[in-house]
Amino acid sequence: MEQDLPAACEPAATLAGHAVTDIGARGFQGGSAAAFLAAGNPRAVLQAAAMLARQDAPAALALVLETEGSTYVRAGAMALFAQTVQVGWLSGGCLEPELARRAMQADAGECIEWIDVDTREDEALFSGSAMGCRGRLRIALLPVRALRGVEALFEAWIDGGTTLQRSLASNGLVQMEANGISRAWQVPAGSPGWARGTQHWQLPLPRPPEVLMLGAGPETHALLGLLHDLGWRTSLVEHRPRWLACGDRADARFDTLSDDVLRAGRTFDAALVMHHSFELDRDALEALAATSISFVGLLGPPRRRDDLFKLLTPAQRDALSARLRSPVGLDLGGEGAEAIALSIAAQLQDWRANAGRT
Repeated sequence: MEQDLPAACEPAATLAGHAVTDIGARGFQGGSAAAFLAAGNPRAVLQAAAMLARQDAPAALALVLETEGSTYVRAGAMALFAQTVQVGWLSGGCLEPELARRAMQADAGECIEWIDVDTREDEALFSGSAMGCRGRLRIALLPVRALRGVEALFEAWIDGGTTLQRSLASNGLVQMEANGISRAWQVPAGSPGWARGTQHWQLPLPRPPEVLMLGAGPETHALLGLLHDLGWRTSLVEHRPRWLACGDRADARFDTLSDDVLRAGRTFDAALVMHHSFELDRDALEALAATSISFVGLLGPPRRRDDLFKLLTPAQRDALSARLRSPVGLDLGGEGAEAIALSIAAQLQDWRANAGRT
């Protein structure tokens, strides 16, 4: 019964001067699933949540249920709050202090906290913690310690290749599924306050995008760091001792590009050919011609690309032409390994955002 819930779970709520009102859900949009996650990087949030769940440590996961208007994030976005630790952002920094306070209430009561923040009206723009934009966020704060075993689902998503299905009902029923693992928890919860009756939110988190990097060089270390921070999973194929240390941030490493690598259950969305070796790049292009990887990037000038294509069969050239980006990377200016890494990461991110909308 609602009256038996801890005080922290009471439905009435006002977030730092932003009024909570009883309106319907009309006009709100949830996240849409794509072949892979088109934007955002929730990996750090889920890694921290999985670690704290295993430690049975105080923490709460903030999950955006709905958005309207101009907001910093979309429905399905997450941030983790654990005492003095925060991982992830749901605003430009103005909402997080209050979210952190309410998160600890959710953890202490092992109940769901509901938050509705609205800055669409003129007066909201000048309140104490205004976001400076006209939007609305509806957020659930989930106590991690009430979700026993949730770390297995988070780790399955982090490992790649699977969607994390997330379902939440206003009566406190939380359900998640990933890679054949499913869990359900009934968590105490007061009424969200913004609608009558039971509401359900389905918020699938698509798998992270994956890139296969064939060969390493001076730009590899910086590129791996950028792609990791942007939420890509990376697999590096490199056997030359000189470059092995450059791949320390790759999620997976292989000595050679074999059929086992291409059939290892991974779904590679992009491949980068960057051996700085003519013969090795030719071998890589021959192998990639037989795949369906959508984005194939080739490092080096156009003349080098043309010379490589002369050594391929007509069928291989035809198979690669529509997918090939050469020279790979956006022309952002600058010189050196770091500038090259930035240009490649920028092109991959631009392609990712557009491909994820289809």
